[in-house]
Amino acid sequence: MTRSSLSQADAKQALERGQILTPRFNADGLIAAIAQHAQTGEVLMLGWMNAEALDQTLTLGEAVYFSRSRHELWRKGATSGQVQKIVELRIDCDQDAVLLKVLPQGDGGACHVGFRSCFYRVVRDGGLVEAP
Repeated sequence: MTRSSLSQADAKQALERGQILTPRFNADGLIAAIAQHAQTGEVLMLGWMNAEALDQTLTLGEAVYFSRSRHELWRKGATSGQVQKIVELRIDCDQDAVLLKVLPQGDGGACHVGFRSCFYRVVRDGGLVEAP
């Protein structure tokens, strides 16, 4: 085994099994963030975070995302009241996605359209129908 392959193996081991948070942001400087209800397990939404949003989320204990359309941070619930209190933040094995286990505040919704979850539609027969 060559020296370079050892260091690659060591780096992979540190990334996948290490104890240091080293998020791997994509080419746009973003990481996918899945919000899941901490009590029910329901997937509420998928958002994006840049390094600042992730840092603020960890600091505040509330979800902060990066808006790709507005190119700015947004603190979930700042205007809607649908604040997402962080119960636990997990990162996947490659450290390129985060899972936020949250307790939704306000009316308990997460979707800007007004649904509890952004995943309120089901694909059926090539079309979309709202799930019960």
